[in-house]
Amino acid sequence: MRNIRFEDLGVGEYQAVWDYQEKLMQQVIDQKKAKKTNPELQSDNFLLFVEHPHVYTLGKSGDEQNLLLNYIQLQAAHASFVKTNRGGDITYHGPGQIVGYPIFDLENFNIGLRKYIELMEEAIIKTLAEYGLKGERDEKATGVWLDAGKPSARKICAIGVKSSRFVTMHGFAFNVNTDLTYFQHINPCGFTDKGVTSLEKELGVKQDFGQAKKNVLQKLLEVFDAREHKFE
Repeated sequence: MRNIRFEDLGVGEYQAVWDYQEKLMQQVIDQKKAKKTNPELQSDNFLLFVEHPHVYTLGKSGDEQNLLLNYIQLQAAHASFVKTNRGGDITYHGPGQIVGYPIFDLENFNIGLRKYIELMEEAIIKTLAEYGLKGERDEKATGVWLDAGKPSARKICAIGVKSSRFVTMHGFAFNVNTDLTYFQHINPCGFTDKGVTSLEKELGVKQDFGQAKKNVLQKLLEVFDAREHKFE
């Protein structure tokens, strides 16, 4: 069973947390390089949870036209805009959303990038089942959906990742008590014909955010066959 060093950052600005991910990612890459001369060394796996202030982020292959606000309108919405180096198009992060950033050495799990994304999706699908909801994959897009493939399809969890030397960063954004009106200012993940949703909207009542984080963490550890290791 693999160890994962978990850290709940609480509320954190997007850029600061991105910088922190970069630092941890480089640490894991350096550990992998050291293993070449000392095979007994083990590279770390980190998992960060965070809740961001309002921010729109654009993937490296995304289209800025999918942001439907200008600079002044962004300020009025108390939101920022950041171009990132992850995959995917545009998405929104904000209060009431669990954002998870796994910095994993995929070689520790004997998996490739595609399987890694599938396991993240599986963890969210299993979490939704705890709430009586059926999460699904969409053949044409990453993430987790309700009513996938139907006119009523709506995304509840977005996924966008980067990897280098089989070490990952960025991750997923799971809508729990998210203010969904912020999604009206973008074409989420580049789609103009699909909606977004949250646990709160689907269940009709505000959810216990702390418990939701515990549920997601438990399912991530389960699907990756891992245990939580004290973060040092």
